[in-house]
Amino acid sequence: MQRRHFLKLSATTAAALLFSKLTHAIDNGASLINSPDEIWIQSGSEWVKLSASNGSRYTYREIAVSLKANGGALGIYASSPKQELNAIRLKWKHTTSASANFLGDHWERSYGDLQWKSIPAGIKNPWYVIIHDDKQTACFGVKTGANSICWWGVNDDSIELTLDTTSGGVGVLLGDRQLHAADVITTNAQTGEDPFMTTHRFCKMMCDKPRLPKQPVYGINDWYFAYGNNSSDLIRKTTAMMAELVTDHSNKPFSVIDAGWATYSPLLPGDGGWNDDFSKPNDKFKDMHALGDDIKKMGMRPGLWMRPLCARHDEKASLLAPKIPGRDDPKNPTLDPTIPENIAHIQHNFDVYKQWGYEMVKHDFSTYDIAGRWGFDMNNSFTSPGWHFNDRSKTNAEIILGLYRAIRQAAGENIYVIGCNTMSHLSAGIFELCRIGDDTSGNEWERTRKMGVNTLAFRLPQHNAFYAVDGDCVGITTKIEWKRNKQWLQLLAESGAPLFVSGQPEAMGEEQKKAVKTAFAQAAKVQPLGKPLDWMETLTPSKWKLNNRVVDFDWS
Repeated sequence: MQRRHFLKLSATTAAALLFSKLTHAIDNGASLINSPDEIWIQSGSEWVKLSASNGSRYTYREIAVSLKANGGALGIYASSPKQELNAIRLKWKHTTSASANFLGDHWERSYGDLQWKSIPAGIKNPWYVIIHDDKQTACFGVKTGANSICWWGVNDDSIELTLDTTSGGVGVLLGDRQLHAADVITTNAQTGEDPFMTTHRFCKMMCDKPRLPKQPVYGINDWYFAYGNNSSDLIRKTTAMMAELVTDHSNKPFSVIDAGWATYSPLLPGDGGWNDDFSKPNDKFKDMHALGDDIKKMGMRPGLWMRPLCARHDEKASLLAPKIPGRDDPKNPTLDPTIPENIAHIQHNFDVYKQWGYEMVKHDFSTYDIAGRWGFDMNNSFTSPGWHFNDRSKTNAEIILGLYRAIRQAAGENIYVIGCNTMSHLSAGIFELCRIGDDTSGNEWERTRKMGVNTLAFRLPQHNAFYAVDGDCVGITTKIEWKRNKQWLQLLAESGAPLFVSGQPEAMGEEQKKAVKTAFAQAAKVQPLGKPLDWMETLTPSKWKLNNRVVDFDWS
């Protein structure tokens, strides 16, 4: 790495000073983070500081971490031929300004808790961290598709990057191969750029090749009024009702069939069952090919929900993932994603969907089925300790990427894929869409307000940078006041991001139909990216810039 010159940045702000101290310019005008002051590795429960040999290679016995300039990024490579490798930590010295605020991401979906924080100590910032002090913004992250699970920590005297290289709940066994753990990337705010647009631009820098829908995505989904109590008759009824509200037939909406269509595998006679065969419909649906054809005849594009790692109750024990806390329900056996036979089974399901003519698949629960935890439970570690999959030679990130890439390959070019409960940074560039937050609701407005508004505000910078961001549905039901859902519908419809409506037939009066008709027309077209104007002051921004005008919402 050649230092040509230091960036000519303003020294009037702490963020600018931080950025200039930790980075240097390279030939193409981009910035490259400097070599760290310390590198540590974890093997088992022991943390060990490595010794620097030439400024780009750090060693402890046979374990080595090497740093290489990869274009505008700093590549981190690790080898540990004999010992398990649990984590790598890089540390840069710096002093944090007391006036700075910090924004990180979430591991997978967000849970209504994203916000700018003023006290950074002890906070894990998954994938990237944005540091702002009212006048300048500095960004530190890793490129999408990393082979480790990464987070940033900002302390009073340092900034740290930790790369989790575990395999299951133990260290990965690399053997003779070298692991390309991650690529670190940085940027600073450009002149006249606010923190939202800096974050959006940085997301584009982190993902070189996003896989995006050819047109804006919008449509309907039955979950938030049916909640699994659906049928082919109900799908036909709601699709016909909502199809009448479509005006842009050059960009047809999707009708996504959510959970409830697949075959159940009862454990006991009369048991409704929890385990599904996602290649076969149940008696309420019977012929999915015919249903898909009917959806197309009504002017929509058929889609469906599935759970890729769900195993049958009578599956061979050799194909199942180990039982761990959170993944030990006998009604919910889980497939081991490191076994090729299981990957082939998942890909077969997608072959079936293609034969049925479906054009969108929403796959769910994969992070939970791999880790036994939701993202909000990953504060201490990705998963519980002491277990591993059949193949221990790959990191958890590599295992997840292998699953995602297999799904992508099976889906082919004609099926859009939505990842739900997928690892955000690992989904980018593979899936066209990502459900970016926990469930909204057709029953509780508070849940929609918390999960929906917060999610959209703080992850909208990822829209069309990582994927198209799906902030989840507008659950129009008799249980939620229309004056609340009307605002959520407007925000989604004018945000530039995908819009999905879950419209209970009994709740779809003339006023609701008129509003959805307008929303569909807006969501069908490319629009400016919406911007939360008060996102630095609140978890649920109420002042937004939509289609070049300021809109105030009342979420109370």
